[in-house]
Amino acid sequence: MTGRVAMLRGGAVHRVHWRLGTDLLVAVCHCGAERDFDDPVALWDWLLAHPTGHGSTPAAPRPMAVSAR
Repeated sequence: MTGRVAMLRGGAVHRVHWRLGTDLLVAVCHCGAERDFDDPVALWDWLLAHPTGHGSTPAAPRPMAVSAR
């Protein structure tokens, strides 16, 4: 692929990111609220329940847990 892929925008775009090096998924609602999840079902329940559970401001990111290897 040579071209840059355009990012979707709009009033109903949800995003799910994987937090690198962890088992966490980051849900980003179209309202800007963010929350970490380790269960994809709970993640989608939260996203689709908008605005229930979504604060008026985006949540601060939680510190990453360091696992011993």
